[in-house]
Amino acid sequence: MRVIKTFSIFSFCLMLFSGLAGVLSSASAQQQEKRIALVVGNGAYAKSPLATAANDAGLIAQTLQAAGFDVIGARDLDGDTLRRSFRDFIQKAEASGPDTVAMVYLAGYGMQLAGENYFIPVDSTISRDTDIPTEGMRISDYVRQLASLPLKAGVVVLDAARQQPFIEGGQPLASGLALVEPDRHMLIAFNAAPGTIAPNEQGPYGAYAQSLAEMIRTGGLPLPEVFSRVRLRVNEASKGAQVPWDAQKIDAQFMFFDRAPDAPAQPPQDQAATVRNRPMRDIGVQDAYAAALERDTMQGYEDFLGAYSDDPLAKRVRAIVAARREAITWLRSYRADTPQAYWSYLRRYPRGPHAGDARRRLAILTAALEPPPSFAVMDYDVPPPPPEEIVYVDRPALMFSDPEFDFAPPPPPPLFFLPAAPPDFIILEPPPPPIGLFILPQPFFVPIPVYVRAPVYVVPPRNNIIFANIHNTTVINNVINRPPPPVPVAPGAGNIRPNARGGVAPPVSPGQGGATPAGAGPALPPAVAQKASLIQQGKLPVPPSASINPAARPGTPGTPSGQRGGPNTPLPANVTPNALPPGQPLPRANTLPVPGSRGAPPVPPGATGPAPGAPNPNARLAPQGQPGTTPPGPPNLPGGAVAPRTPGAVQAPPVAQPRPGGSVQAPEAKPVVPEAARRPNAPPPPPPPPPPKSVAAPPRPVPQAAPRPQPQIQRAEPPHRAAPPPPPPRPAPQLARPAPPPPRMAAPPPPRAAPPPPPRPAPQIARPAPPPPRAAPPPRPAPPAAAKKCPPNVPRC
Repeated sequence: MRVIKTFSIFSFCLMLFSGLAGVLSSASAQQQEKRIALVVGNGAYAKSPLATAANDAGLIAQTLQAAGFDVIGARDLDGDTLRRSFRDFIQKAEASGPDTVAMVYLAGYGMQLAGENYFIPVDSTISRDTDIPTEGMRISDYVRQLASLPLKAGVVVLDAARQQPFIEGGQPLASGLALVEPDRHMLIAFNAAPGTIAPNEQGPYGAYAQSLAEMIRTGGLPLPEVFSRVRLRVNEASKGAQVPWDAQKIDAQFMFFDRAPDAPAQPPQDQAATVRNRPMRDIGVQDAYAAALERDTMQGYEDFLGAYSDDPLAKRVRAIVAARREAITWLRSYRADTPQAYWSYLRRYPRGPHAGDARRRLAILTAALEPPPSFAVMDYDVPPPPPEEIVYVDRPALMFSDPEFDFAPPPPPPLFFLPAAPPDFIILEPPPPPIGLFILPQPFFVPIPVYVRAPVYVVPPRNNIIFANIHNTTVINNVINRPPPPVPVAPGAGNIRPNARGGVAPPVSPGQGGATPAGAGPALPPAVAQKASLIQQGKLPVPPSASINPAARPGTPGTPSGQRGGPNTPLPANVTPNALPPGQPLPRANTLPVPGSRGAPPVPPGATGPAPGAPNPNARLAPQGQPGTTPPGPPNLPGGAVAPRTPGAVQAPPVAQPRPGGSVQAPEAKPVVPEAARRPNAPPPPPPPPPPKSVAAPPRPVPQAAPRPQPQIQRAEPPHRAAPPPPPPRPAPQLARPAPPPPRMAAPPPPRAAPPPPPRPAPQIARPAPPPPRAAPPPRPAPPAAAKKCPPNVPRC
């Protein structure tokens, strides 16, 4: 019986252990998800700068860092650097492995031409339609490469559907971005629906970027629901002027953040599911409008029009349907790419947004530019547009905020579709100006609620201070949002330390108890960091976009009032873009090279300490009776820079330093008469070897009084002379009378015999010497002469 009982306990323990091991193994298998992101914000366009593009990119980069993404990002990239950054990112995604989620966010100007979308670099010179393929970066080339990789998921967000300012006149171009179909494992999102454009924004952040950041931070939302809520929030914030779009074919489960079990209750999802499944006419016009936007399908919009065709909201929905129907028709025609397909499009939309694209393709195919009387009409999967839709698409640009349409404002979405925004994420403070060329602005980070956290299976990115402190308000306030002022560091300083990502971390400040993080911003892409370094070295010219960056203009959103930011802001001495390897020059902003480096202007006076022969404003006199007193001051800086010191400290390094008798005060008392003292002392030979006669000991420091200490001694001298008024007028007569030296010899011996220890006697010799001369008028000239001059034929005085 006992054996059976023992065996049962053993079996139970074995089963428990195996079950626990299975759970642990599955959990460890889950902890493989890597997250990488590329974020670019182009706003410094010469023709029409964008006020929020760089700020939007900085906000999204920071939010993705909090979600565990290894983010690289930059702003205001030219075409070559932009393409190289994309290629580097795709190589990084390929090397990251199959359990990787890769995300790309591009903010700036986007254009479509002949069914292809292009992201426009800041150095583009586009004046006609044929310039777009050569000057712009074709998005599909890189999206296809990303989709071909064995990734867990790929997300490409284009915050670029804006009114293009580059081409005026000529053959009209379709506005906004072209409708595309995502590849497998990919999600594509636009800030405005295909064929439409978002209005210009002047706030610190665009409505789309701020809404996307809010939904990422919510937690517990699957990827499709994140973008569905973004669409509702942007439509609400823009009062219907902007309707974002997305399409996805992602089959893997992905969430930016999880929600803890004790998180506040969200609106019941069953209520939202009920509304989605019920017919439009049974849920009320306002809920039906929100449901149609949330679905964002042709069928959903047509169901709304069928149920509420006479409601004022029907005009707005009809414009959305008109843009979507035309975009689908053009996509099918472009995919077929035959004369019959383009003729079919022109028959439906003779003056449509893509009529110019259809005729361009017909010219390339050497076909008639207008549809012939008879041809094989293409069969589309959407019916032809009804007459009431033509007014919305019979124009090159469609903007839902056009006052000509006079749309009724949309109602706020119900809470079960879109909960209220967090109070601390409604009005965001503008970010400080960027600290250097190509570097994204770093917004003020708003702590994420404690019940929202990154999934446990996410591999933490290296050296990501935001990811490790999303709830730590102390670190957020003191390190991320308001870091301590940079410590002054000379070029080549030895206290710059490389961090794990190849960048640098600032020096550890006293009392911090550990390494200070290297900054919360994302790393620069390698290609961008290399270009910034070459610009700093003077090997490449400063890009024109650096001088037209909107953030560099006073009063621009993102720049504090009265402060000039942008690329002209100098980079602090202890900050380097994280992508640079250690020892590489700091890619500063649009500034001159570091003084003292190759091709740089000479070091200005006072840059590393008092110039030779200049008075030292930081020097203080040692109080009488306290020889060698030195006020507290900064020590020698690394890299060869010398901090300002007192006169005594300045004289320590000279030749007399090895001598123990070369005290700080001895030279200070001697050069009372600098010019006269130095001229007579230069010719005489060095004093004889016998040390007992310390008469020659004081003259030794006189050569030590190099050009640098001499002015400082002059400043230090007046206080000593303040007590005896007669001395100031006497120095000149001293020079003319070299005879008094012999009489003066009697006075010095007593003090010199007193100093047995070499270090201290020198100061005492200098001070007692002046009092005897005061008693007799002749001795006054004698002190300098005794110390400075001996008769030519007398070896010892």
